[in-house]
Amino acid sequence: MLTPFLYRLYERKLLVEIREHSLPRHIGLILDGDRRFARQLGVMGALQGHGRGAAKLEEALEWCAELGIQNEKFSLNVAVGYGGRQEVVDAIHGLLHEWGRQGLTLSEIADRVTAEAIGKYLYTYDLPDPDLIIRTSGEVRLSGFLLWQSAYSEYYFCDAYWPAFRKIDLLRAIRSYQQRQRRFGR
Repeated sequence: MLTPFLYRLYERKLLVEIREHSLPRHIGLILDGDRRFARQLGVMGALQGHGRGAAKLEEALEWCAELGIQNEKFSLNVAVGYGGRQEVVDAIHGLLHEWGRQGLTLSEIADRVTAEAIGKYLYTYDLPDPDLIIRTSGEVRLSGFLLWQSAYSEYYFCDAYWPAFRKIDLLRAIRSYQQRQRRFGR
């Protein structure tokens, strides 16, 4: 384990490294492990674990702001009881209802269905797709998080439970993202 001095030194080194390259415009966070964190400590219940997780989110938003990842230019999306399949179903329902109200026939609707048309009905329509998705707790899956929007995202999986997530974990994720060559499915 790093001492506080070594931790700060390592954090500064990471900051210098990532400031030399482009930051992700949109970061998605899957905040996982609150209850397991609480159980691991053995001194708190699930509710306190979630409280620690909420406090960590505030801290992580501050870290992003320090890096210049802010709401004006950048976005951050957080998984909280998220269901990506239901979002796609809701988007298609919305599209069908609207086009049906316009009096379009089923054949006309079928001809108009595109990825862009469906995308306009997603919960996050006004946000860019995430460039980077970070998942905590050692789980290596999306669990339905932004299924449609994450098609070309880069992923970073961190072993730390969300309440134990550190600034250096965020910086490592960004550094990993910067070291990749994004191909967007090509």
